Amino acid sequence: MRDNPVWRESIEVFYGEGHGFAPYFYLLVILAPVEFLSLYLPSLDTQMWSGSASLFRVTAVTALLLIVYFALRVANQEFAPWRFRPVFRWMREQGISPRAVGKAQLAFLSLHVGLSLLLCLPLLIWAGAIARTPLSSVAVTLLLLCFYALCYGVWGLVTLVLWERQAESRQVFIRCFFFCLVFASALFYLPLNPLAYMLAYLGRQELPSLALGGSKWSATTVHFAFHLLVGAAGLVAHRWALRRESGS
Repeated sequence: MRDNPVWRESIEVFYGEGHGFAPYFYLLVILAPVEFLSLYLPSLDTQMWSGSASLFRVTAVTALLLIVYFALRVANQEFAPWRFRPVFRWMREQGISPRAVGKAQLAFLSLHVGLSLLLCLPLLIWAGAIARTPLSSVAVTLLLLCFYALCYGVWGLVTLVLWERQAESRQVFIRCFFFCLVFASALFYLPLNPLAYMLAYLGRQELPSLALGGSKWSATTVHFAFHLLVGAAGLVAHRWALRRESGS
């Protein structure tokens, strides 16, 4: 990856020039107050000061929304977009293959998600310790956050390639895509919703199975199959968009 100019450009713009520190700042500025307020505002009862059973769930759900939202925005190059060279120029003027461009974009998205998790990790561990959450549940929560961020974040790359010359269209689409998918999944079948699933897992609640085609499917199977399908469809769409752009 060090020889990939698309990767080097992303690292330089985001971290070398400092344009990418804004999403991490917003992430912490929003998550930290939510965690502290959810712990101390409900009451001044002594039990609230010694531990809140719902603190970790509130923190985890807030982190889920923020990490996925900013992963979409980072993939869509909404931070300092004027500093990035257009994708079609990389492929048509610099001769970079669509595969190399796609590999660099996916690697940078993964790096951003990993750094976001590292920033949230101290707050999540602190909330888990106060709420007496098992370490296994904390670990699974971190894996879920990474899983959701990548499954949804890849669609930010799709919009970047498809509407690279239409910044406003890209911004509107990814916001509508995320929020509509979250609300639609909750309306159609609640276990598909990532927020509902995480809350049910942390609260040790059993979600209803899905009866389909004369057979019953467990909520966990349907949930992960759905999100794997979303992520896989995003990867396919991203590759297709890159190939189309290289040949246009």
